[in-house]
Amino acid sequence: MNPFHCPCEGRALRTTAWIAVVAAAVAGRSLPAFAGAAEARAGDKEKTIVEAVYYNGKIRTMDAARPIVEALAVGGGRIVETGSSRELLAGIAPGTRTIDLGGRAVIPGLTDAHAHFLGYAKLATRLDLVGTSSLDEILDKVSAKAAALERGAWILGRGWDQNDWPDTSYPERSALDRIAPEHPVFLVRVCGHAAYVNSAALRAAGISRNTADPQGGKILRDAGGEPTGILLDNAVELVSKTVPPLSRDEKKRLMAAAARRCLAAGLVGVHEMGIAAEDVPLYEELAASGEFPFRITGYLSSDDPAIGPLLEAGPRAGLGDELFRIVGAKFYADGSLGARSAALVDDYSDDPGNRGILMQSPDSLYRLMLPWRERGFQTAVHAIGDAAVRAALDVYERLAATCPAPGARPRIEHAQIVAADDVPRFARIGVVPSMQFIHCTSDMPWVEERIGAERAAGAYAWRSLAAAGCRIPGGSDFPVESIDPLLGIHAAVTRRNLEGLPPGGWRGEQRLTVAEAVGAFTIDAAYAAHAEAVAGSLAPGTLADFLVLSEDIFTSNPDRIPAIRVLATAVGGEIVYRSDAF
Repeated sequence: MNPFHCPCEGRALRTTAWIAVVAAAVAGRSLPAFAGAAEARAGDKEKTIVEAVYYNGKIRTMDAARPIVEALAVGGGRIVETGSSRELLAGIAPGTRTIDLGGRAVIPGLTDAHAHFLGYAKLATRLDLVGTSSLDEILDKVSAKAAALERGAWILGRGWDQNDWPDTSYPERSALDRIAPEHPVFLVRVCGHAAYVNSAALRAAGISRNTADPQGGKILRDAGGEPTGILLDNAVELVSKTVPPLSRDEKKRLMAAAARRCLAAGLVGVHEMGIAAEDVPLYEELAASGEFPFRITGYLSSDDPAIGPLLEAGPRAGLGDELFRIVGAKFYADGSLGARSAALVDDYSDDPGNRGILMQSPDSLYRLMLPWRERGFQTAVHAIGDAAVRAALDVYERLAATCPAPGARPRIEHAQIVAADDVPRFARIGVVPSMQFIHCTSDMPWVEERIGAERAAGAYAWRSLAAAGCRIPGGSDFPVESIDPLLGIHAAVTRRNLEGLPPGGWRGEQRLTVAEAVGAFTIDAAYAAHAEAVAGSLAPGTLADFLVLSEDIFTSNPDRIPAIRVLATAVGGEIVYRSDAF
């Protein structure tokens, strides 16, 4: 797990090995969460009682020592042994459970390395605007919702994308005012970096023609200087902070339901990007409850005004041991490509004069990140445009010089547009490019128009980064995209949409192999959070998290990957989701 320390001002950094011994003691447990590889693999096999044997399967372990086996012996939530069915069934103790896999394919459980789990959970209370094909369709949904609510109640929604409409220009608040004048309406774009609001929402937030743009954000205005109803990046928060919050119990109920959906999709956990201080106890309580078999690797919202005590506390495991850990902090360098707020070195090809929004200057980003690095947190910077990626790399180089932390594995989230000169810098500095493959196939219909063919050569450049020596953890950025990780694997392998277009894939030279794509959601996702010693594979000593699939993803036609069904999901050796077919 590569603990690291920074000799800044003579102070030792706290380890990123999760501070697990302390957390386990608090929870009354003797086994540290995420014990090191030496302890897990050298001793646990002899000490751990085998509780169950899963046999007669085609098990892809992602373990180089034994890549394909027939059976798994599990105990204490971990893999005790792998091998043939005959070997593992021979001499098992009376009462040991045996589960026949029926010759089915098994892979390690998949982890989404960049998601917004609580945001996804909250979607159940909001209008789902994903896939809407016109402004009129959105207005119909808002109108129906307004008719069902009391006067003054907020109407919330997420998922619209003007790039999918006949008229791709941003809408104006007057359309919402006509259908919901007495309800504040707050509709977040699919990327989360723009919002469409009406006059009632602007009034609730105190936004007028005299309101200045916030740092790192923009209030779009008409020719007369009045707000149009479109807010970009940090300006979105001007309205979002006025929305009445959900209760703690409602959040926990929604999170539990969201976890069940994720488990059914084949996810055993996520890297949760941007946890607010007030929500940390919710994750801890769910993890400790025994009713939330889902692993959350937490990255705190660095810009939360209440985050100070958690910064001082350092990285730690939660009360649920390995089910919830705080390991890092999330920062923002720019916005999104779809909203034209990703920061580019040169103008947008389809919007001359606009280079997006660099939400922090490099100096400001450095100052924000330094205390987190000093205290042993992993840092993860949202950077989509080539200017933002370059700025983040510059900051990481500066941090490496002033606050050395070997093995820190700082992350850049998204890295969608990378200048050719910056590709080799990732591996040289030790930066992990955390990428979401499904963004490529979502954006490919319009991305070349937005940035031009030359820059598109460095767009979603997975093969280039892998060839330069990077390990790429795979994610989805849900709820921006679907929670289904098989869609991400399909996008990585084909760079085609679900209709098989374009032939050969968009910029097909950047495709990954199936092994690389599955690895992105298993061993590389674990690596990105310093957990590869005990997660991401099915080697002895690792967590017994695995999927039973309807067919072998490694040998199936890549076009069939989205059709593969998850038949069962196991977390800690226990089946927590089972389909009717298993």
